[in-house]
Amino acid sequence: MTIPVLFVIGALVSIQSKINSELAQQLGSGLRAAALSAVISFGSGLVLLTVIVLSHRTNRRGVAALYRGVARGEFPVWLILGGLAGALFVASQGLAVGTLGVALFIVAFVAGQSTAGLLVDHHGFGPGGPRPVSVGRIIGAALAVVAVALSAAGVGATITGLAIAVALLPLIAGMGTSVQQGLNGRVALRVGSWPTTFNNFLIGVIGLLVYFALSLLAPGELVGLPRTWWLYLGGAIGLVFIWASSILVRIHGVLILSLCSIAGQVVSAIVIDLVSAPDELTGFSYAAAAITLAGVAIATLLRPRPARAGTPRP
Repeated sequence: MTIPVLFVIGALVSIQSKINSELAQQLGSGLRAAALSAVISFGSGLVLLTVIVLSHRTNRRGVAALYRGVARGEFPVWLILGGLAGALFVASQGLAVGTLGVALFIVAFVAGQSTAGLLVDHHGFGPGGPRPVSVGRIIGAALAVVAVALSAAGVGATITGLAIAVALLPLIAGMGTSVQQGLNGRVALRVGSWPTTFNNFLIGVIGLLVYFALSLLAPGELVGLPRTWWLYLGGAIGLVFIWASSILVRIHGVLILSLCSIAGQVVSAIVIDLVSAPDELTGFSYAAAAITLAGVAIATLLRPRPARAGTPRP
């Protein structure tokens, strides 16, 4: 029942990447435009979450319990910093999608997400405890790495230092997202999914405001806010992604959550680029997507069977 939901979540990530990249381009140029795009995306999500939290007593109590627990030392501070990974991902959308295209951006993101998810699960960083490395998990992560190598090759006839640097942004953001999902799952077990999502956006906005302030020191200009309404939907999409992930990670673990949502990411990314920027798609794009999907299928189909009743879960 939850696998189709994971597919939809992945598709939302591709749509959000396109929206935030377009918003950055219309806001102006340079690093400051990408930074402001990320602030607007996360900031709008935080506004929506504030309304949700304030309108429900259980959510208000969950948020209060979370920060009270941090103040008393009951929650380690690092446990609530997952929002910084989300901020990094949104920031990388504005910086890298315009250069790589949505499809190649998502493949690079996928490579980081799947390889880090393997380690996060193996070491029991998520809420479900340790999930040992299996043949299917290793093959899935390895194929994702092969795919990102192809995506880098597809940026141009030669792999330049700039192309590699740009591809590294979503790669690192993908790694951070796997860690974020593990952290969020653990926090959500104690205070609930909505307070966890609220904390992610609050921490992310704080980090992005610092990033935006620093970006003003770099060359670039801002030309004003665009009037196209759908350019401001990135925050709402991110809200759905983080909230749903904090719940589903408890069921599937970080790696399977990541790999199943990848199917939605790569397919929708190809469709988006076919519609908006077909010239950016090359044979490398399709090959990278196909390899990534093969890794998803192998890792999902070859995962260990659930333990029988009374048997310790691996």
